[in-house]
Amino acid sequence: MTAILAANPLSPDLIGFTTALVVFLVFLVLCAKLVWPKISSGLDERYTKIRNEIDAAEKARQGAESAQKKFEEKLRQAQDEATRTIAEAQAIARKVGDELRAKNDADLADMKARAVADIQAAKEGAVKELNDHAVALATTMASKILRREVSAGDQSRLVTESLAELSRARN
Repeated sequence: MTAILAANPLSPDLIGFTTALVVFLVFLVLCAKLVWPKISSGLDERYTKIRNEIDAAEKARQGAESAQKKFEEKLRQAQDEATRTIAEAQAIARKVGDELRAKNDADLADMKARAVADIQAAKEGAVKELNDHAVALATTMASKILRREVSAGDQSRLVTESLAELSRARN
């Protein structure tokens, strides 16, 4: 039973404990002097790299926002310019249309006036021709009835009288 008592896990073993403590402290000092500076510098480098990447990403984000705002402003300006251009084109088209309409109306009025004048001239020509023919016919009939030749004065008087009678008959 004595062997069992020596292996009691609850009994303190000072030599083993001291040895473990010394080995742990030596390991800790070696790690602190040799390993920890390398780990620390690696972590610092990684931290610096990540911080720089975050800063660069933030600058890129701000640049993208600025570019987007500029783009949106230019797009708005282009839309405004397009709207103004369309409005100007519509105004010009309306003006040209109005000018063409006015020119066409004036041309139509001129054509109508010329047509009315031509009709009036043709009417007057036809009436004059009809009157001349009527006078010649009347003169021929008068000379046959009177059995003499009608003089120029007689013919002029007959024409005047005939025209006066026609005018009274028309009115």
